[in-house]
Amino acid sequence: MSARIVISEFMDTPAVERLKGSFEVDYRPALVDDPAALATAVANADAWIVRNRTQVRGAALAAAGRLRVVGRLGVGLDNIDVDACEARGITVIPATGANADSVAEYVIATSMILLRGAGYLSTAAVASGRWPRQMLSQGRDLTGKVLGLIGFGGIGRLTARKITPLGVRVIAHDPLLGPDAPAWKEQRVERRTLEQLLAESDVVSLHIPLTPSTRNLLNAERLALMKRGAILINTARGGVVDEGALAAALQEGRLGAAALDVFDEEPLPAGNPLAGAPNVLLTPHIAGVTIESNERVSALIAERVAAALG
Repeated sequence: MSARIVISEFMDTPAVERLKGSFEVDYRPALVDDPAALATAVANADAWIVRNRTQVRGAALAAAGRLRVVGRLGVGLDNIDVDACEARGITVIPATGANADSVAEYVIATSMILLRGAGYLSTAAVASGRWPRQMLSQGRDLTGKVLGLIGFGGIGRLTARKITPLGVRVIAHDPLLGPDAPAWKEQRVERRTLEQLLAESDVVSLHIPLTPSTRNLLNAERLALMKRGAILINTARGGVVDEGALAAALQEGRLGAAALDVFDEEPLPAGNPLAGAPNVLLTPHIAGVTIESNERVSALIAERVAAALG
């Protein structure tokens, strides 16, 4: 009898079809929203493939009595109880690197748009015959700016490589990388403490996981250390930024702008202070999701899950 794979969120069709060629596959992208059906489905699953919404923990994980492999269509693992999986001998496979290009491009493009201000949002005004040229001529160039990366792993390093040729100086903070780590010299990136980075950067971009030590890492006190008019971009995890403190910094005009692709609670609940903040760009957790990255992520996880199942 072939091994059984449950896929509880969207996966690229060609990758699903490849798995169906060798395994019994239960592919239902909406399964994540039906806890009872999900528990029934994973009860006899050998492998479980998820994105970021499926919670592989608690009762759902306990129901998966014969589970051997969890494939994550992405890189963050905060929706998976990794310790519980390890204790049971379950292999957890993230799609490390497969969406890095997409996230790096999001950071660079968003930096440009936010530095330019509202200039790219003037279509309706110009089409109606208005000409707000003076008002929209106060944007800033990316060239000559300092990008501060909080977290200097794979995506942070790729972002540095892509943005440096545009005339941007890159600095980074990563407590897991010592001063003698080869990455600093290889990337020609200057190492900073968190406080130094916040004070020096024109654009700050987050590339760290959500852990007890990083929750609300950018709180009101640390946001106050940022340059006046600086820009914050978060494509990592929502809980890393104190959303109320960020909204206050934007309301008071201390920060120039912010772009958030991730939030402490997703979807964004009614009444979230960011919803009424000025100069903020909110996107629904799509920095690493493009047509191309979906194909890469799905193909990689299909290949590695199949190999793990033997």
